[in-house]
Amino acid sequence: MPPVTLLHSADWQIGKPYARVSDPDKRALLRQVRLQAIGRIATHAAATAAELVVVAGDLFDSPTPGAADVSAVCAAIGAIPCAVLVIPGNHDHGAPGSVWHTPYFQAEQGRRAANLQVLLQATPIELKSVVVLPCPLLRRTDASDPCGWLNGLNWSELPNNKPRLVLAHGSVHGFSATDLDAAGETDDDNPGDASNRLRLEGAWLEHVDYVALGDWHGLKRVSEKVWYSGTPEADRFPRSADYRCGQVLQVQIGRGVLPQVSPLATGALSWHPMRIQLQQDSDLERLEAQLESLLGGRIGSDLLLLEVGGSLSLAGHRRYAELLERLDAQLLRLKLRGRCEAAPGDAELAELTQRPGDPLVARVAQELHRCLKTPGDADPTVVRLALSELHQTVAQLQG
Repeated sequence: MPPVTLLHSADWQIGKPYARVSDPDKRALLRQVRLQAIGRIATHAAATAAELVVVAGDLFDSPTPGAADVSAVCAAIGAIPCAVLVIPGNHDHGAPGSVWHTPYFQAEQGRRAANLQVLLQATPIELKSVVVLPCPLLRRTDASDPCGWLNGLNWSELPNNKPRLVLAHGSVHGFSATDLDAAGETDDDNPGDASNRLRLEGAWLEHVDYVALGDWHGLKRVSEKVWYSGTPEADRFPRSADYRCGQVLQVQIGRGVLPQVSPLATGALSWHPMRIQLQQDSDLERLEAQLESLLGGRIGSDLLLLEVGGSLSLAGHRRYAELLERLDAQLLRLKLRGRCEAAPGDAELAELTQRPGDPLVARVAQELHRCLKTPGDADPTVVRLALSELHQTVAQLQG
């Protein structure tokens, strides 16, 4: 039998609320982009002549998604030109009362996605060219190994001329989907736990040809035939330089041979970490040049983690604040880590404290300067802010 081409995906998490994004319009755009990634998977399925698409858990972000998300997902899956096999994960587990059992989902599946098959039982499924071995999660957390049932399987009862494909959702020893991202955050809206551990050292692994995993949101090769596909649309800042999101895996499998695995891009958004130390006003120009190179003129397609430290003059700090305001409008999310302080230079202090024609301003500036030089008298951050506001007010009056 010739090799079978499939697309391996997972962790779509449609309906993800993005609770850490304050702007409701931006949250809505982020949710819509996740949905649009299904269309890019459909394009890859057509281009590669894939026989099936598998989703290794967490198609939805919740076991009870809204009706609009259910309808949109079914319509998008219905446009994929091949069979789509899905197992429930920890976010959209298969317990009674979850979406998979509702009349609304079942009606929409029949109406819009006849190619969709949800695998709720741990039992072999023999298709025309592949045997699927699903390991669905039937509750959010489970202390037992989701793949444990494979240890008791009578392999001689399975056809030996078709490749064997395992679908599972959970974590393997050494990392899990609950690890922190580059911003020091766990999963934005649904912090996980250490359950649903997959034990891949069993003898069953010798009898299968590919293990399609979900739960880890980055691309991860566990072994030659065990892979995490990662999420098709990135949803966090990268943990390291080699952390990859925003892809589906094209997999060619055959019975008794190692799979051929190739990532295909599906992501539309870019999540950037950036670190800079601002020590003088000219460093602002360097920061602006780096941002221009990174973001260009794009609006609403980037998210930025900006780690910043150091201090700037009062005028420089105002320019920095204006830059952050522009970035916040341009980006889908701006997350700041650290602080850039406003530190008045000698010339700025003299401009404020030596004002014979304006003694009130001079006295206020002198008192603020005294507070800066006397630890414990006032919060230095508040004092610097007051000096900055005073400097800006004076500049506006002079202008």
